[in-house]
Amino acid sequence: MSDPAARWSQASVYPDMWADPDEDPRENAGGTPDGELATLLDFLANYRLTLRMKCEGLDAEQLARRSVPPSTMSLLGLVRHLVEVERDWRNWVTVGDPAPKLYGEKDADFDGAVADPAEVDAAFAALEREQAATDAALAEHQDLGERVGRERVAVRELMVHRIEEYARHCGHADLLRECVDGRVGQ
Repeated sequence: MSDPAARWSQASVYPDMWADPDEDPRENAGGTPDGELATLLDFLANYRLTLRMKCEGLDAEQLARRSVPPSTMSLLGLVRHLVEVERDWRNWVTVGDPAPKLYGEKDADFDGAVADPAEVDAAFAALEREQAATDAALAEHQDLGERVGRERVAVRELMVHRIEEYARHCGHADLLRECVDGRVGQ
């Protein structure tokens, strides 16, 4: 095993942590939020930020780098996948025709994650746009017990599932980032 100082590129004081706790943007200086909805939104925001932090400072080649064959998973692929997931959640909220997939069927979100700076920029812009659209659709439903969409799914279930999806993929992002430059974290 390599020396920890060489392995963790930006963690000299806290070698086992992603960010210095005093500078971690996910920490709430004002304490924890009040209420179930505020708590769910806080967790979601922190996982979204964590995903972005895992991608920070990497170029297009590093973001598109695949984990291990035969997997097509990459950090950029995760971003593109979450774009599709956000669109799908919005489909669950509405009763109209579902929004079409942006990247195509099956694993196109991962397969199309190529080392092109324009593709990286487009993926992050699409993620921001889709997150905002899903947030806006769900903001119209403040009652977590309300059932929405064609499937009559409870808003609470959608919120918890969103958190679960980001948490799961942040775990993948930890491993992917470690493969790229050795950086690991909380």
